Amino acid sequence: MTIIVWSACAQGERDRVEYKTLYEDQLPYFQELITGGQYADSPKYYDGHPFYKSRTFELGTLSINGILYTEVPLLYDDLADWVVTFHPVYNQKILIKSEKVDQFSLGDGSVFRNFENNQNYLHDRNGFYQVLYDQEIKVLAKRYKELKAVKEVGNYTKEYESYEDYFLFYQNEFRTIRKKKQAIKALGLSKKDVKRHLRGRSLYFRANKEEYLLELVKLRASSSEPFEGFAE
Repeated sequence: MTIIVWSACAQGERDRVEYKTLYEDQLPYFQELITGGQYADSPKYYDGHPFYKSRTFELGTLSINGILYTEVPLLYDDLADWVVTFHPVYNQKILIKSEKVDQFSLGDGSVFRNFENNQNYLHDRNGFYQVLYDQEIKVLAKRYKELKAVKEVGNYTKEYESYEDYFLFYQNEFRTIRKKKQAIKALGLSKKDVKRHLRGRSLYFRANKEEYLLELVKLRASSSEPFEGFAE
């Protein structure tokens, strides 16, 4: 696997020259990476930002066609489902072609992967899902934002609101989970076993869907019976 190191800390003319040289040396790789076009920032009269957690570039990793890019300055726009990087020559935000991205991780360790076969899901968009549990049965989260009109008259006309949906994933099949009984049934668990497994813990699906689903999948993984697919 080819590993390429990037950094977004260039400052001053000397650093600009160094990064320009790096860009030119690695042009065969970067050419495929940053041909998604320039990224347009949100209008100033929008409250908030469209990015996952932070609007500040952090160093992450990016996997494209078997090439692992490390220390890549990344942002994830979860309004449009875009991965954004920093152009080392022109000092501007650049879109990364979504169809080229296999997986990326952000500065906080969050891992996002490109999955197919969920096109009927309204917010699938470019197919990036956060991987919360990465074993035979995976737990995925779709992080997304929507623009809403601001009700109060002021400096802002719209604001960003964050949402998330959760999924179980097994052998290219998605199972949307909105209620705990959906997860319990899909995994072939009994309510009795789930209650016993969670005994003594203050863990409730409505309050912490993510942690609850992780516990259910771990419980199913501990079973001696092989998992053969989601129960209907």
